[in-house]
Amino acid sequence: MSEVAFVNVSKSYGETPVLIDLSLHIPDGEFCVILGPSGCGKSTMLRLIAGLESAELGSIHIDGKDVTNTSPADRGVGMVFQNYALYPHMTVAENIGLPLKLRKSDRAAIKQRVSEVASMLSLSDLLERRPRQLSGGQRQRVALGRAIAQKPNVYLLDEPLSNVDALLRLKMRTELQTLWKTLGTTVVYVTHDQSEALSLGTLVCILNDGRMQQIGSSRDIYDRPKNLFVAGFVGSPPINLIEGKLRFNNNLIFDPWSMPLPLDLSVRLQGMKDKTVVMGVRPEKITALPERGATFMLSGSIERVEYQGSDTWLSCRVEGNLLVARAGHPDMSVVGRPCHLDIDRDALHWFDKETEERL
Repeated sequence: MSEVAFVNVSKSYGETPVLIDLSLHIPDGEFCVILGPSGCGKSTMLRLIAGLESAELGSIHIDGKDVTNTSPADRGVGMVFQNYALYPHMTVAENIGLPLKLRKSDRAAIKQRVSEVASMLSLSDLLERRPRQLSGGQRQRVALGRAIAQKPNVYLLDEPLSNVDALLRLKMRTELQTLWKTLGTTVVYVTHDQSEALSLGTLVCILNDGRMQQIGSSRDIYDRPKNLFVAGFVGSPPINLIEGKLRFNNNLIFDPWSMPLPLDLSVRLQGMKDKTVVMGVRPEKITALPERGATFMLSGSIERVEYQGSDTWLSCRVEGNLLVARAGHPDMSVVGRPCHLDIDRDALHWFDKETEERL
C-alpha cells in the first residue's frame, strides 16, 4: 500500500505562491508523472512528499497516514535528484549502501543488498569505481540504486534524465519502465519533457503556475485536453489554435473559413453560436496535398518545411493563419508552393475563448 495524496496544499516562498490549494490522489502502484514548465511547482511537490519542505496549508498523506509533520526519515520514500547527489569520495558500492549504513544495518546485510541492487541495474562490474569514473547513465543508475536499496514505499524522481544525452535518455526510459514493473511500487516522477511524461506515465498530472490543470492517462491528456494551456503545452509539433466564431447557416459553420461542422458537433456547440471560440487541431490531423480533393479543404501556401525522418511537417499560410500540417505527398516540400489542407473535422478541439476551458 503506497498511495500518496495532497489535500488542499498551498506553499509559498516569501511573497511568491508556488502551489495553490492543490489536491491530488496517486493510487498505489501508479507511475505518476508531474509535467509542467520550469518554475510551475513540480519539484516543490516532490520535496513536500519527501518532507524536505513544509506545507503552509493542507496536508500530505502516504499509505493513508497524515505525514505533514513527519520527519523525512520516517516517511518511507526514496528520492533521486536531478544532479544525482553522489558522494565523489565513495565507491559505487558505498554510495548505494549509504542509506543502509546510516540506519546501522548489519554489514553483511548491506553487502548482500548492494549486490542485489547492482545486479538489477547492471552495475555489478562497477562497484569499486568512483562517480568521476562513470558515464552520466551509470551515475544515474547508481543514484537509482541508492534509492532502491532502502526498499521505500514511494520513489520520487526529480528530472532524473535531464543530464543524459538524447539517445541514452530513450534507453533509460525503457529501463525505468522495466524497473518500475519489477519493483511494483508507486513512482512520482517530475519532468518538463512531454515525451517522457506521455511514454512513462500511467497517470499524468499537468501543473502550471502552482495549480493542477488536468489529471489523467497519457491518452486522456493528449486526446481530450481540458483547457487551452494543456492543449498548447502537450504535443509536438504543437497543436494549431485558431480563433473564430460559430455561425449558423442551415448548419453550424466555423468562420473565418466557412467550414461546416459535423452534425453531432453542431448539436453539442449550439449554445456557442455567434460567440468567439478557439478551435484546436493537431498537426497530424491535417494533411497537406498538392491538389484539391472532393472533401472540404483550405487553400494556402507553404512557408516552412521541417523534415523529421518519418514525417515532414509544413507550415502553411491560410488566410492570415499559419497552420502546421503533415505532408501528404513527396512533392510537398517546396517553400512557396500552393497547398490544400484536408482537416479531419472529427478530431477538432473546441475551447471557450473567455474561460479557456474545453467545450
